[in-house]
Amino acid sequence: MKIRLLLIGKTEEVYLKMGIREYETRIKRYIPFEILEIPSIKNAASLSQVEQTQHESEMMRKYIQPGDIVVFLDERGKEMRSVEFSSFLNKQFISGGKTLLFVVGGPFGFDPDFKKQASYILSLSKMTFSHQMVRLFFTEQLYRALSILRGELYHHE
Repeated sequence: MKIRLLLIGKTEEVYLKMGIREYETRIKRYIPFEILEIPSIKNAASLSQVEQTQHESEMMRKYIQPGDIVVFLDERGKEMRSVEFSSFLNKQFISGGKTLLFVVGGPFGFDPDFKKQASYILSLSKMTFSHQMVRLFFTEQLYRALSILRGELYHHE
């Protein structure tokens, strides 16, 4: 199985890029991992929130392949502790799917119709974070969960 992270827009802040790159390198020691960045919508300010989420959803749909296990990251999704997330990952690995695709929506979240394509909807927190910060937090949590599965000492309980 491989893991992919699908995002709208680029990470701009250098310190975040460095952190994401560090965890991406660590993750790749365990499993194939890829970050897919879709360009931000041009002239987004001229679109309504509904139009923007619909347009972003159309762009993201192109990256979902048959057989993918699709997990949307959304503040209204299910929250998990790190150990629970590692167990969730393990169940997905055992399920035999070829790709575990994590999707981060744009600034206004996901189009409701597109959201129906999710196999799971998870939340990193009830708090709202910038989309750039979510990238760092998710990659760190993914690395943490993988290290838990390997019985390594990164995570402490």
